[in-house]
Amino acid sequence: MISETGEPLGIIATRDALFRAQSTGLDLVEVAPTEKPPVCKIMDYGKWKYQQQKQKNQSKKRQVSQELKELRLRPKTDQHDLQIKLNKAIGFLKEGHKVQFTMLFRGRERLHKDLGKETFSHIAESLEEIAKTERESRFEGRRMFMVLAPLTKKTKNAPKHKEPKTVEKKEEQNDGDDS
Repeated sequence: MISETGEPLGIIATRDALFRAQSTGLDLVEVAPTEKPPVCKIMDYGKWKYQQQKQKNQSKKRQVSQELKELRLRPKTDQHDLQIKLNKAIGFLKEGHKVQFTMLFRGRERLHKDLGKETFSHIAESLEEIAKTERESRFEGRRMFMVLAPLTKKTKNAPKHKEPKTVEKKEEQNDGDDS
């Protein structure tokens, strides 16, 4: 048992400990119930509970909340639209959020998974200065996913990011006549 002033009193019977706490007008609080014998302290229980809640709130304030933001694409997404999505992803990453890119495949588009992988690799390359690939691209059903997480603050201070690299689609060459 520990007294209200913080000095250890040794092992005391429960009845005696309760009597001592009541005589001082305080409560007998079991501080360490897993110890043999359990450790109790004479204190104001309401004040102790308030302090515990205050510490819990302080620890919540120190935590950084990190949300998962989703950006959806299609294999036929135009380069300009893709650039807009990249700029949006940069904003999310700078705020400290993770970004999930989701590519939706419809109908025969599912046969061209390579277009999705190629687009995702270009996205990862263009954002490599401010983000790391947390989950590589994977295909599930009609969707392909990739998750990017912001770099830690230690590596963020190294090179400053200016403009994202542009993602260029390979232009198809015409194999016909030039008329």
